[in-house]
Amino acid sequence: MNINAKRLSTFLGMLIMLFSPNFANAALPLAVETQQVSSLAPMLEKVTPAVVNIATEGRVQLKQNPLFNDPFFKRFFNVPRQQQPQERKTQSLGSGVIVDAERGLVLTNSHVIANAVEITVTLRDGRQLKAEVVGSDPETDVALIKVPAENLTDIMLSDSDVLRVGDFVVAIGNPFGLGQTVTSGIVSALSRSGLGIEGYEDFIQTDASINPGNSGGALVNLRGELVGINTAIFSQSGGNIGIGFAIPINLALQITEQLLEKGEVDRGFIG
Repeated sequence: MNINAKRLSTFLGMLIMLFSPNFANAALPLAVETQQVSSLAPMLEKVTPAVVNIATEGRVQLKQNPLFNDPFFKRFFNVPRQQQPQERKTQSLGSGVIVDAERGLVLTNSHVIANAVEITVTLRDGRQLKAEVVGSDPETDVALIKVPAENLTDIMLSDSDVLRVGDFVVAIGNPFGLGQTVTSGIVSALSRSGLGIEGYEDFIQTDASINPGNSGGALVNLRGELVGINTAIFSQSGGNIGIGFAIPINLALQITEQLLEKGEVDRGFIG
């Protein structure tokens, strides 16, 4: 057998082996099924039922032109003495986190439920529940609402003081009203303040995608524990550019205790 014939015979043998059913069934699964693929799915299956979507309807009084309060203007233009203040209906979409399933307590942002006269909470399983406001603190942008405690799932709480820059985190919320959405990233910085977003600032900064509608949603670690409440983004376009902020859960829990006790937060001051 010459060299060319020998090469041809070897090549044909390799083709027969490659396309043999026994070879395909034996070799290919070993390369895929035995490989351990990293996934956040098991953790998220436990956490996502505790994150809810919040829709509100409210009314805001429109500012009246100061001329209508001027006696001369009223008399000259024959303006009625008493006018009903004009109102405008508002709608808002956001997120929330069930922190106490037995009592139906949901943590969210103050700006999500501001001026709300009706609050509807949608659970992961599709149920819609009416909620009432327990208390709200605009200075820290923390609010607590309550829903009927019927087969709810709450979330495990972490200690945000042990959080470190570089820790992996996952943001869960309702961006742009699309429905529950999960994004991941890391902790970019801690104790961010001086941003002019809230009266009291001590934010966790993260590059996990946070967009309008994520407000009030959960920021969790890889163990599925709540480390923060998503609240704001830094953006010139209104969309995510990798700079988002969350309220540390330790701060949110301090505010929650006062809201449960008094419905508001009392702060000392000098002067």
